[in-house]
Amino acid sequence: MSATPTPSEPVKPRSRAQVWILIGLFFGPLLAAFILYYGTGGWRPHGSTNRGDLITPARPLPNLTLPAATGEALNTQTLQGKWTLIYIGDGQCDTRCREALILTRQTRLALNQDIDRVRRLFLVTGNCCDREYLHQEHGDLATASLEGEPGLRLLTIFPEGTSAPQQGRIYIVDPLGNLMMSYSPQAPRKALLEDLKKLLRLSHIG
Repeated sequence: MSATPTPSEPVKPRSRAQVWILIGLFFGPLLAAFILYYGTGGWRPHGSTNRGDLITPARPLPNLTLPAATGEALNTQTLQGKWTLIYIGDGQCDTRCREALILTRQTRLALNQDIDRVRRLFLVTGNCCDREYLHQEHGDLATASLEGEPGLRLLTIFPEGTSAPQQGRIYIVDPLGNLMMSYSPQAPRKALLEDLKKLLRLSHIG
């Protein structure tokens, strides 16, 4: 006589918990990366003071060509493919301008093997330019002029609009051409480097 089949045992709560833990371990890092990359302003832990200001939602740069400040004219589409650090200001480059450009230069150098994933751009509003200073201290710095209709159109993309040149902020544009983060003059000097390292580590583009 054949044995009576034994009904299969129901899944125990502990087994279900283990399944959810495995799912969490797999999807958790992906979720964290998404929040960091395109999160909301409320994401940061309470009391965090050493990070930049997220621009939410991220703002795609329009496709336009800016007149040359020094070098060649710049089409914004060429900014895609790498991370870009942008500073906006007068071409004579006052104290804050020089501080910001030096900070972006030192930040890029501190990335070591990831240095080629990041470029720097100085958007000049007028009085272009202190060429000797830029040539001696910032040989890798691209420059473009915001004078004229294309520059005005580009400025409207920034959260501060046409007052952006007076704010002394440093901006990050991602490899897809999205304006996504900024740093005020009061931000800790290491904030830019810390954030950029995290973005480069989490990003599979640029």
